[in-house]
Amino acid sequence: MKSLFDEETYLEIKERLETISENSEKQWGKMEVAQMFYHCQKPLLVGLQKEKLAKPNFLFKIASKLIKPMFYNDKVWKHGLPTAKELKVTSSKDFDLEKEKLAALVKEFHQKKNQEVWEPHPVFGVFTKEQWGKMQYKHLNHHLTQFGV
Repeated sequence: MKSLFDEETYLEIKERLETISENSEKQWGKMEVAQMFYHCQKPLLVGLQKEKLAKPNFLFKIASKLIKPMFYNDKVWKHGLPTAKELKVTSSKDFDLEKEKLAALVKEFHQKKNQEVWEPHPVFGVFTKEQWGKMQYKHLNHHLTQFGV
């Protein structure tokens, strides 16, 4: 599994972001491309401690232990997986603005490649540095693939 902390992988994501256009058509899902950019910012913001998520209820906390490995393992995500309500985007977004914000967050996250200690995820708990890098790549890859890049 690739990691957003690897230089080559970071450059790949950066290039894919540069090639996506406002006219890129979704292969699946409901979001338009600008909404996808906005959506993809959220996990990066959480990882960078710039955005908080609500603590899960007791039942979800138990279930999250089973779900957690899917964020950083080698298995490709299926199309149409459910999205957490905090990450759903229904309003229109500005393509250029959201693309610029996402590119900046990807760069900022990549620059944390030497950070060894990470705050626990508010929903899923502790991730290692390696898991954080894989998780961010896997999410970005999923959505860039969604738009054919």
